[in-house]
Amino acid sequence: MKILGAMLETQNQSSPLSRRELIGRCLVSCVFVILTHLVLSVIPRFFSALSFLTQLALSALLLLLLLGFGGWCRRTLLRSKASAPAFVFFNILFIWVFYFSVVRPAVPQLNDAVFNCGVVFLFIGLYRIMTSDPGIVRNGSASLQQRMESPFSQVDEELEQFASGLAHESTQDSGFLMRVRYCKTCKVYIKGLDHHCPAFGNCIGQNNHPLFLILLFGFIGTEAAYLVCSSLSVAKSGILERPSQLTLSEDLVVSTILFTILQLLWQINWKKYPEFQLVIPPEPGQNFANIRFWNPYDKGIVQNVKNFLALRS
Repeated sequence: MKILGAMLETQNQSSPLSRRELIGRCLVSCVFVILTHLVLSVIPRFFSALSFLTQLALSALLLLLLLGFGGWCRRTLLRSKASAPAFVFFNILFIWVFYFSVVRPAVPQLNDAVFNCGVVFLFIGLYRIMTSDPGIVRNGSASLQQRMESPFSQVDEELEQFASGLAHESTQDSGFLMRVRYCKTCKVYIKGLDHHCPAFGNCIGQNNHPLFLILLFGFIGTEAAYLVCSSLSVAKSGILERPSQLTLSEDLVVSTILFTILQLLWQINWKKYPEFQLVIPPEPGQNFANIRFWNPYDKGIVQNVKNFLALRS
């Protein structure tokens, strides 16, 4: 319930709506989550004879079509928007309920404990990041906001001066931390603003950037755990041996596997995140620099968990 309350608060910060409208957005997101998984179950139902990679590609195409159709329905029929944080929350909840209802009986205790701990970790992380202060500039932000109508060059110059002033206030600020940017969604200035994350309904800035990365890896780990558990369920129930005789729950087992793989492929694309890019200058005779993956925030499993628990919302 605290997570739902946090979702309503974060949505209300970005757009002042009545509580009834905010609850309506959450309900729309909940219905859309259920419809998404039911529609994806069509793939193993009617295309079970195709290869797994083909089913995966069809699932991705179907998701794109569903997103477009869902957006059209919300704009024309329902005349209501969905809530991205609510969609994330209800999607995790759907997978968890489905896991307990169908998948869990075929899963060993160790795998069961790992997945359930991962889900609880995600719920805690979602609440903390949605209610966390990303680094909102409290002092001086009003005067800067009054000058937003000024030419961009003037605003940029003022921001640089303001950021320089912030840098002298703390010896712990770095080039990333002292960067101050204006979020048009939240309508506030954020120290170390990386981006506004619609999925979490909050900006990612100086204060909650480590939490964002830990939560991102938490999603990847929990989704990988679900793939292992659901694969064990598939092997034990013999779904692959009778693809034309599957029940709805068995179709959903396969479709949730496809959905989870697509999520993993989207999340592990580290090239989307500049902080994970290590640029190596070109050697003599080369025209382009090399870009490699590196994680500047990884301090080991134990220390990462300690930092996660120590972060204040």
